[in-house]
Amino acid sequence: MRKSTAILTCLLVAGIFAATTGCGKKEHGEQPKAAPQVIKGVKTQQVVEATLTDQLEATGTLKAKNSAVVAARIPGAISSVLVKEGDRVAKGKLLLTIEAHESTAGAAAASAGVEEASRGVEEAQSRKRLADITFERYQKLLAEQAVTRQEFDGRLTEKEVAAQGLARAEARLVQAREGARAASTVAGYTKITAPLTGIVTSKQAEAGMTVFPGTPLLTVEEEGNYRLEVAAPESMLGKVRSGQQLAVVLDGAGEMAGRITEIVPAVDPATRTFIIKVDIAGKGLRSGSYGKAMIPVGTRKGLSVPRSAIMERGALTSLWVVDGEKIAHMRLVKAGVISGNQVEILSGLSAGEQIVSAGVEAVVDGAKLE
Repeated sequence: MRKSTAILTCLLVAGIFAATTGCGKKEHGEQPKAAPQVIKGVKTQQVVEATLTDQLEATGTLKAKNSAVVAARIPGAISSVLVKEGDRVAKGKLLLTIEAHESTAGAAAASAGVEEASRGVEEAQSRKRLADITFERYQKLLAEQAVTRQEFDGRLTEKEVAAQGLARAEARLVQAREGARAASTVAGYTKITAPLTGIVTSKQAEAGMTVFPGTPLLTVEEEGNYRLEVAAPESMLGKVRSGQQLAVVLDGAGEMAGRITEIVPAVDPATRTFIIKVDIAGKGLRSGSYGKAMIPVGTRKGLSVPRSAIMERGALTSLWVVDGEKIAHMRLVKAGVISGNQVEILSGLSAGEQIVSAGVEAVVDGAKLE
């Protein structure tokens, strides 16, 4: 009996010791909670309700405000093409040449005609001088009654005829010079020059190609001045005005400012739209680009945040929200219209909350901001 009691006592003591030892190990194995990472240098701001502008997107195509289609003005064969598409040219720069023997031959003939008419004027002047001198002599002789009145009248007639001959010769010279000028102008059409300073955007001409008057050869567009032509719904008639400022978004160029310069009031019966022309000034733009004009149609209350606060990963849009202990937490939100540097937030955020507005790339979830 004593032996059984001793064994039971030993087992009880061993169990208590094991339990005590196990508890001690568990307490010893617990690690203190790590302090949050501290991040400095980021900017935060409070989200406030603001007045947002409702905008209508009108799509269209960008065109050069000033462009010129260079066409042939005489028939002939292209002898040389000195530019290619994409080249920048100055006004008056030689673009290509046309070989037209008829035009150059006509200019040479007209020049020879001017020379002949000039000699005719000189000859008529000599005849007039002789007629004038002879008339003066006969006038004196008539006063001395050394010649008859009939002889004197003959010299007077010769003088008048010589004057008329000189006038006709001078008129022929003027005619020959004008003809030579016209022939020279036509001959000058063999040299095609740039009508304005810009960039060559299209080239239909190739060396050896036969052209006729009106055949398009090149297109030159002025750089720096462009116009976005958009189709707006018929309901916007009367709600937009010439001179109105609005935002324009172009593919590859982003958002920029534009100004309405022309409104075409005619409505297309097929699309029920009318054309609005918006002038844009900027470098690096190209005609034919797709663009959107953001036409203001009203205002409303809503939330917006800086674009620098937004993070996009695939189809998810998020931002960093800072709690009362300055701890950053990632928050998924639904973004709306982008206007300038502001992005509308449709859901996922409330007015009065603090967000990280700049330096979002340095923030991690659970970090403390200072």
